[in-house]
Amino acid sequence: MATTADVRRDLAGLADRSRAEGVSRYLQMFPGGYGEGDRAIGVPVPEQRRVAGRYWRDLSLADTATLLTSGVHEERLTSLLILVRKFDKGDEEERARIFRLVLANTGHINNWDLVDSSAPYIVGPWLVDKDRSVLDRLAGSSLVWDRRIAVMATFAFIKAGDFHWTFRLGERLLRDPHDLVHKAVGWMLREVGNRDRTAAEEFLVRHHRAMPRVMLRYAIEKFEPQRRRAYLSGTV
Repeated sequence: MATTADVRRDLAGLADRSRAEGVSRYLQMFPGGYGEGDRAIGVPVPEQRRVAGRYWRDLSLADTATLLTSGVHEERLTSLLILVRKFDKGDEEERARIFRLVLANTGHINNWDLVDSSAPYIVGPWLVDKDRSVLDRLAGSSLVWDRRIAVMATFAFIKAGDFHWTFRLGERLLRDPHDLVHKAVGWMLREVGNRDRTAAEEFLVRHHRAMPRVMLRYAIEKFEPQRRRAYLSGTV
């Protein structure tokens, strides 16, 4: 049976100090950054996926949860990659446990890469055919990661052709104080537009003047240049 020690050993063997310095800057692990207090050891994400693929079957859910509370960023990301694999292959009972585990540990899912590697693949898929009111609670949280989880979870709904919650949360978070939430909302609106341009533009026409600039730029990134200019100048 695999243990957390096995995963940690494999990740430590792939660590790269110079890469860790770059990751620390990129994910703002410096004082005053949104990732302050975290620690990277410099393992590339593809290598973390390989480690997750090696251990997801044999690592218990309890040990995976322990790994999720690690002070090492790559250990937390690898634990989430393992949880995604377990969720994808699990039965309804195991998927429910994984969903609850993720929501109980959002304080450890504390950077955008951790959120984006888990919320669209666990939180969203679990809620596709269930009560989604937990997303309102997350969107109202003081924790920026909870709010990003709520938005990113809607990617699963978008893939199913359901845009209601993306628009609902997008409207609620128009004046969110954090650009990581602005970017998430804009990204999800862009994904809506990739599937239903009319639906996306109905939302954008109503709200583009109130949107933070980065949210709007993300949302209209795939539009034709002339249409982008119209939104950015407020002449739509």
